[in-house]
Amino acid sequence: MTSPAVPLSVSATAERWPVNGSFVISRGAKTHVDVVVCTVSDGTHSGTAEATPIYYEGETAQNCVATIEAFASAHEVFDHQMLLDQVPRGAARNALDCALWDLECRQHDRPLWRHASLPEPKPLISAFTISLADPAKMEVDARAAADTHNLLKLKLSGSNDHERVAAVHRGAPAARLIVDANESWDDLDIAHEAATLAQWGVELIEQPVSTGRDALLADVRSPVPLCADESCHTSADIPKLARYYQAVNIKLDKAGGLSEAINIADAAEQAGLELMVGCMLSTSLAIRPAFALAQRARWVDLDGPLLLARDRKEAMHFSDGKVSLAG
Repeated sequence: MTSPAVPLSVSATAERWPVNGSFVISRGAKTHVDVVVCTVSDGTHSGTAEATPIYYEGETAQNCVATIEAFASAHEVFDHQMLLDQVPRGAARNALDCALWDLECRQHDRPLWRHASLPEPKPLISAFTISLADPAKMEVDARAAADTHNLLKLKLSGSNDHERVAAVHRGAPAARLIVDANESWDDLDIAHEAATLAQWGVELIEQPVSTGRDALLADVRSPVPLCADESCHTSADIPKLARYYQAVNIKLDKAGGLSEAINIADAAEQAGLELMVGCMLSTSLAIRPAFALAQRARWVDLDGPLLLARDRKEAMHFSDGKVSLAG
């Protein structure tokens, strides 16, 4: 994880990509996603990466670009550790860190998995997201998705969740199910909710409570593993989260890059937690480094490009519910 001691040039731009229809969660609907694309060059080789601003933390593509440009103007030479030490966690650092990984891979002519000491990649079953809607609509969407996806991820809201999950199960009775409560169960009996959802085969519940209120889970005995998402940002969070959760969802944008995402995975595994690797809405450019880390995960949710109206020309390969490297 060291970069060459030669000057590096950095550029960053914001791009807007339309969503296929709309992407709906408990916080609202999105019809497009703004991303930041960063390129790091040594004058001979160039590495490029994409990151999605964490909108619920106040990030925008424009302020991420500004963060990248400010760092680049102050540092001609940098490595992954310097990025961890000097750039705030978030999408800007993710774009810089992953672009640097890509540059190093091109400099050394080796694939990312080998350069980052990750498992050799194989196709992975990836969840496909069923957006939040009324139960009838989610049933229709699940039935359509089940033709090509056998792992579905349902967005929930804390209201009518039982009806939504039952409807999806009717629409796709053979599909595996995970649910994302998006911090909406603070005032509910979580053990009861989990037990109810278990009857429809739900195998994972993401972020049932609000960030900062994880202690609500202290006495919960859930028949379904609980997974920290918004509560899990860096490896420093793992010791606390291990008291309340059985799994963590690692997203490179939250972690601020592949480097810290690997640190989270190491810490989580040492604490006995299962791994999930997820993504924000994004193109395949952002999925490539996440896919490398996802080789270590039990659950994979890398469907960001499938939710867009179009993808980049050099896209990941999605087929039969699996994601793999193209070619």
